[in-house]
Amino acid sequence: MAPVASKILGTVNAPYGANLSACELAAAISDIEAAQSAMGPAFSFFSEVSPELQVSFVSEMGLPHEKVRQVAKHFQTLCPFPLALAT
Repeated sequence: MAPVASKILGTVNAPYGANLSACELAAAISDIEAAQSAMGPAFSFFSEVSPELQVSFVSEMGLPHEKVRQVAKHFQTLCPFPLALAT
């Protein structure tokens, strides 16, 4: 597992008792339907992981930036503070 993914998975899994893999998290942050089944870790990615690590993870996993932005914008509608990837 890549170093960026290791840092992120600890942050997004621990608070929810989840055990998402890097691929599962990648799916959850780039697809609205997948995000619904991993709501806590996906939201944690956008709200608790530094923007720099978010961008690194998205690039490392080869995710389409526009799809990630769509999921971030969805979470932004539920969140009172700005999410970096929603802009």
